[in-house]
Amino acid sequence: MRAAVGVDGVAVLTIDRPEKRNAVTLAMWRALPGLLGGLAHDPRVRVLMLTGSGGTFSAGADIAELLHVYGDPERADAYHATNVAAEEALAAFPRPTIAAIAGACVGGGCQLAVACDLRLADSGARLGITPAKLGVVYPAVPAARLVRLVGPARAKYLLFSADLVSADRAAQFGLVDEVVADGGLAERALAFARTIAGRSPQTLGAVKDVVNAVAAGADPQAAIEPWERRSRYSPDVREGLAAFVERRQPVFPPLG
Repeated sequence: MRAAVGVDGVAVLTIDRPEKRNAVTLAMWRALPGLLGGLAHDPRVRVLMLTGSGGTFSAGADIAELLHVYGDPERADAYHATNVAAEEALAAFPRPTIAAIAGACVGGGCQLAVACDLRLADSGARLGITPAKLGVVYPAVPAARLVRLVGPARAKYLLFSADLVSADRAAQFGLVDEVVADGGLAERALAFARTIAGRSPQTLGAVKDVVNAVAAGADPQAAIEPWERRSRYSPDVREGLAAFVERRQPVFPPLG
């Protein structure tokens, strides 16, 4: 995987193994939390966009590697723990996250996409979660996250069938938030990421924490209280109001 931060505040994290349709290896799962930690501490980063190289998001976990891992129960358990830790690190990223999905988004690739806040997909994308084809027991963390996103019946549809669905069908399920006409994904996803990057980091952080709390059945008031305390001293509101009055784009400072 490789990461790059633009002057627009958008960090692009690319799953970069095109010769294997961006299949994710154990080394890549292990590396992801560290990459995300570095980006989370970079004050330039306001939005994270996850994508794949070579016109494919990710074909999932490396099956040849999985076959080797499943020869030893302890190694299989360790693999799943590493996989879930990477997903959790992505879900916990403190800034908004967007998956830009082209081509195949399958298995572990779809797991990563679901861990993002939002998903934009090319009209030709195909999405699916396929452990039932492999005899693999899908871990509880990604299964629960999928249920919260699309609901119990549609989660069962995806996990029972292990079928790939079109981008339009995925949008009907709530698995995808926007379908982009063929060929326009990169431009649209980057433009959308830049739009979010121009919004108040304070507002975005509060929204993310509150919505995540509601989705997890936690107390939204407890989630928002630190942001409410911070807002009393933050310049964001003054800058936003002044920009509105002056009919200009606001320039919000990074979170301190």
